[in-house]
Amino acid sequence: MALAVASVVALAGCTSDPLAEQYRAGSGKNYIAGDGTISEFDEGSRGEPVSFSGETADGGTFDSADAAGDVTVVNFWYAGCAPCRAEAPILDEVYRHYGEGADGVAFVGVNVRDQAGNATSFEKTYGVEYPSILDANDGDVQLAFAGDVPPAAVPTTLVLDKQGRVAARVLGQLEDASILRGLVDRLLGEPAAEGES
Repeated sequence: MALAVASVVALAGCTSDPLAEQYRAGSGKNYIAGDGTISEFDEGSRGEPVSFSGETADGGTFDSADAAGDVTVVNFWYAGCAPCRAEAPILDEVYRHYGEGADGVAFVGVNVRDQAGNATSFEKTYGVEYPSILDANDGDVQLAFAGDVPPAAVPTTLVLDKQGRVAARVLGQLEDASILRGLVDRLLGEPAAEGES
């Protein structure tokens, strides 16, 4: 309860917060859209591997440990986000380009607001075939990425290198499949971490 009150107070009193400005304007948008900025990080500035896991919308689980050694695409989204709807076919196109369960590339969504029903309805409507972790209740996955390269907007797509470190971030709607393929291909070309084949 105290946290909810603190959140409302912070939202009402923070003039430089874009989400607070949207709330006061009554736009009902309820998300911060990025501008599509792409950031790539060289190996020396990628920080530590990010470990995360959670229950997926289809009732399964996703654990980043299962994707160890793969380039992993992590997309933060929710059903009511218009840019998320626009980019969903692009993400699925890239997913299919590499092949479902392809060696070397893993995909996972992180739904930041919805329960299973809304998330699965969205996935069915937009043909999303890869799993999505439901992160609305505890925010554990968002917290795992809250370090040097946080998602910071919805949607955001992060691309993790073979060691599980954030190597690239698209802040906002992904505009073209070739952008994401280029990011993934560059990371696929990097050598595997020691001890991996």
